[in-house]
Amino acid sequence: MTKRKPFLPPDDMPPAERTEFDGILRQELEQSTTRRFYEACDRITQTLLSMCQWHITTNFGPLMLIIQCPDMTTFWNIMGDISQLGSRLKKFANYSKIRVCPPPDNGTPFEIRVNEISLYRDWF
Repeated sequence: MTKRKPFLPPDDMPPAERTEFDGILRQELEQSTTRRFYEACDRITQTLLSMCQWHITTNFGPLMLIIQCPDMTTFWNIMGDISQLGSRLKKFANYSKIRVCPPPDNGTPFEIRVNEISLYRDWF
């Protein structure tokens, strides 16, 4: 099997290894994005988020909002606000995702891509 030539010039390719500095920059980007995202949300969404543990990460590929809900009532309130969350998150990255986690031992996390939310609008 032959190895394919990269489409991009070497200067535009990602580094072969990540450095400690790359990790620091990624962490700063996530913190800044998290703060700006929260500020872009309306008061209701901010209140819902403040009841949960949540953060934005880029560790797993696309930008992802991860929300850990403390109870099922909050979980369902967050699910009811998923369109608002998606519209705010989409301003930061078109191909972002949202993962909403119920309390431990109460089911599996719900995950959706922001660009899919409009397909399920009647469900939310």
